Amino acid sequence: MLRNLLLAPALRPFLLIVMLLVLWDVVIRLFRIPPYLIPTPLDVVKMLIAEWPRLLFEGWKTTLATLGGFGLTIVFGIPVAMVIAYSRVVESFVYPLLVFSQSIPKVAIAPLFVVWFGFGIFPKVISAFLLGFFPVVVSTVMGFKSVEPDMLDLARSMGASRLQTFFKISLPQALPAIFSGLKVSVTLAVVGAVVGEFVGSNSGIGYVLQVANGNFDLPLMFAALVVLSSIGVILFMVVDLVERLMIPWHASQRHVQ
Repeated sequence: MLRNLLLAPALRPFLLIVMLLVLWDVVIRLFRIPPYLIPTPLDVVKMLIAEWPRLLFEGWKTTLATLGGFGLTIVFGIPVAMVIAYSRVVESFVYPLLVFSQSIPKVAIAPLFVVWFGFGIFPKVISAFLLGFFPVVVSTVMGFKSVEPDMLDLARSMGASRLQTFFKISLPQALPAIFSGLKVSVTLAVVGAVVGEFVGSNSGIGYVLQVANGNFDLPLMFAALVVLSSIGVILFMVVDLVERLMIPWHASQRHVQ
């Protein structure tokens, strides 16, 4: 009974985290790693408790910037991908530019956002948008191009309009690929928001990381990283939940024991 409870799918991630924390503590004690190199898990937990109000406040700022960039990714990324998927001319012009834009390090151009848009949340939103945009476009294009031609021919032969064909066949078959891109995008949006906070901000988890790094406060740095990772995991789970609700029929939603 206890074995089945411990190996329940919902508890497996927590069990792995506990095992990693124990391993972390054992390695520090075994090799006598000094605290100025790696803090112990207990020190990180104490810092999380002590600085929780601050970390929660700064984490909310990072979450807002992430959601703003992710929202822009959905609003602009999916329509752009649809145009690319249905027009070879647009694809030949736009797609190479999108690939080229990904070779530019976002850390290198993030200072320009501060110059153009000033300090505040907007540069962080733009940075989150740029990191999350490309995965959504690529996945969405692949999703619409992967629609079975036989299904489209069948819909036309039955007199379905182009709008009906899109909503009844093309969009449902493309949704799994779209959500795959959204899952990657939302985690990259968190990274983008932090990059924006590194460059020019006095708030957010990225700012906390900079302050902790400058003061060599490793417990605070690790605590901030825990909060940052939690933000990414929670947002990923939200997107995954929306996917389960929208496409429960897809093979990816089958539970694997």
